[in-house]
Amino acid sequence: MGTNILIEGLCFAEGPRWHENRLWFSDMHDYKVFATDMDGNMDTIAVVHEQPSGLGWLPDGRLLIVSMLDRKLLVLEDGNLSEFANLHDLATYHCNDMVTDKLGRSYVGNFGFDLSNGAEPTTAEIIMVTPDGQPRIVASEVSFPNGTIITPDGNTLIVGETMAACLTAFDIADDGTLSNRRLWAQLEKAVPDGICLDDHGGIWVASPVSNEALRVLEGGEVTDRIKVENQAFACMLGGEDRKRLFILTAASSDPEECRKGRTGKIEYVDVEYPGAGLP
Repeated sequence: MGTNILIEGLCFAEGPRWHENRLWFSDMHDYKVFATDMDGNMDTIAVVHEQPSGLGWLPDGRLLIVSMLDRKLLVLEDGNLSEFANLHDLATYHCNDMVTDKLGRSYVGNFGFDLSNGAEPTTAEIIMVTPDGQPRIVASEVSFPNGTIITPDGNTLIVGETMAACLTAFDIADDGTLSNRRLWAQLEKAVPDGICLDDHGGIWVASPVSNEALRVLEGGEVTDRIKVENQAFACMLGGEDRKRLFILTAASSDPEECRKGRTGKIEYVDVEYPGAGLP
């Protein structure tokens, strides 16, 4: 199954979200957050000098943006960015992707170590930020927590542990605390970066090491694979019926190579089941 190209010439697209009939995403190494329609017409939403990543929305409609290098969560209000929460004392290393639930609680992962300079891998935390901007650690010893989803009932959080090549599930308590950690799926010859959920319980996983997006069921069965030319870093189900799978790809994740080559693309293919849950 081949893909179509919606947008090309990006540096490094990450954190895709389907919101208000547009695809929103961060171009991490171009320091910008964009929203695009289905014809590829992009609007610049924000400029984040410390690298944007995960996106989410508070119940009142304000946009939250992970600011990676200074380990902050920013909020966009009336066209202006300001600090919503400072995670620097809780996050082991650069913050990364997140998911924001319907109550406005945001679950933020981080690298755990200096990936780009070849540091020894260490585990990291998942930090929950309350709707009033208070952060606390709700999970630890997670191997590079990356793409994260919340099931439609709001009771389960599933995170991709990139360095452990698995998807891990937690129960979400009424106060947002995570518990009952368990293996949801172990991947073979693939690693999870960005992920999204469909309404039949399948999770689409962007796997950069295998240049594909694959659909995985609980327990690890792979039902579909969509190969792409370059590395696949994130994916999101959107479109009018939420059956369009957007796959964000690039030839490299190295910041300088990304800015020089601008190989980043948003590709898409239509699939059988529509998106569900969050983000």
